[in-house]
Amino acid sequence: MIEIIAAVATGVIGAGVGFGVAKKINDANYSIFIEQAKAKAKAIEFEAQGVLKDANLKVSQAEMEARKKYEEKGSRLAREYEQKLANAKEIENNAKEALQNARASEEEVAKARSEAQSLYDEGKNLKAKYQEKMAEALATLERSAGLTEDEAKAIVLAKVEEKSRADIAHMVRKAEEEAKKDIKRRVNYILAQATSRFAGEFAAERLINVVNIKNDELKGRIIGKEGRNIKTLEMVLGVEFIIDETPNTIILSSHNLYRRAIATRVVELLIEDGRIQPARIEELHKKVSEEFESSILEEGENILMDLGISNMHPELVKLIGKLRFRASYGQNALAHSLEVAHLAGIIAAETGGDVRLARRAGILHDIGKALTHEVEGSHVDLGGELCKRYKEHPAVINAIYAHHGHVEADCVESAAVCAADALSAARPGARREVLEAFLKRVRQLEEIATSKEGIKAAYAINAGREIRVIANAKLVNDDEAVLLAKEIAEEIQDKVQFPGEIKVNVIRESRAVQIAK
Repeated sequence: MIEIIAAVATGVIGAGVGFGVAKKINDANYSIFIEQAKAKAKAIEFEAQGVLKDANLKVSQAEMEARKKYEEKGSRLAREYEQKLANAKEIENNAKEALQNARASEEEVAKARSEAQSLYDEGKNLKAKYQEKMAEALATLERSAGLTEDEAKAIVLAKVEEKSRADIAHMVRKAEEEAKKDIKRRVNYILAQATSRFAGEFAAERLINVVNIKNDELKGRIIGKEGRNIKTLEMVLGVEFIIDETPNTIILSSHNLYRRAIATRVVELLIEDGRIQPARIEELHKKVSEEFESSILEEGENILMDLGISNMHPELVKLIGKLRFRASYGQNALAHSLEVAHLAGIIAAETGGDVRLARRAGILHDIGKALTHEVEGSHVDLGGELCKRYKEHPAVINAIYAHHGHVEADCVESAAVCAADALSAARPGARREVLEAFLKRVRQLEEIATSKEGIKAAYAINAGREIRVIANAKLVNDDEAVLLAKEIAEEIQDKVQFPGEIKVNVIRESRAVQIAK
């Protein structure tokens, strides 16, 4: 028991001692905590003062920036206000000026209207005075010159017409231009009608005739002993005999178709007869010549009958038949004359001319060619003199001289013959030329064109009936191109001999080239 009490007492005492020690320890820790709390409080207070100072600094900066922006915006608004105020004043000034100008314009319009009215009134007065003066002038002329009123009016009108020459000239020029356009259309229509309504054949004559024989033994007989027969043939017939190795063929050559035709007939008769000797050759030549003379007269009469032409001198009729044995550039003269006659008749009919007279002039326009082998001189001069001798119509004589430009055509029929002659001669294939002469003419055309200043190249095309000239666009303008074409055409007309017409085309071209990349 005592032990228990002692143990309890010991426990109580221990607990008291522990409590006291624990209390001291707690008191010591509490003071430490208080010191630590005070130190933290001071640190927090210091941080708070720093934050407050930063906040005050930021507030001050924000206030300064706000004040600066306010001042800038205020100055900008002030400037805009001043600018708008200035613009408003300028607009107001412009409006005032426009109003003043409008008032001035109204005044000027009123003044112009007043002046126009004054001029109108003055014109009326002048017209009245003019009529009075005209009446006085007519009366004076009647009194002084003993003229009637109509005669005096004619004199005054002549004076007025003289003063109006410029206006009349302008009207005439305008009328001429319109007439030229209408004439060009009309001419194209007439030529189209003429060429479409007549389609003639082309008779291209050669320079040789070929006689066929049965065997080559006849060649020796035609040549004869020591060439006696062939010498007689060439002398009497006036042609050249070509007897070569060509089998069963004898060739007769001559530029004279009439002599060649007679010679061909004589040789054919000699071969049929078999008696080939000089005497027989001369006998047959005389006989065949007489037959040809009668045949060409008959042929001329038949041609005139077909054309509806009468009352022509027999010598002219014979020469018309003889044209069958004439050729120009390979074109048969009679075929050409017949074609010209038909074309001239069609053109005359379309233009209101005498159709028969046009045909008469057409068939006779180259009649001089029937004499060119016998008589020296131009076929134009020979034909003109011949028709004058046999008292042909003046239109026929004028057509003969006019179709080669010796004179101007003075009537519709003569002009129709000139146009028909150009159409007949200029048709492709109608005439044949020697190649060298053709090439020479083409070269001459190109040389004439390239000799001009500013020309780059020239090309003769369409069988020499057209020349295409390329001009340098930097050196030649449009107006100069027209003049160049005219100069080239005139020089060709003066220097080059050609049938029909040659068209000159001057072309200038400028090119602008850019490359897109």
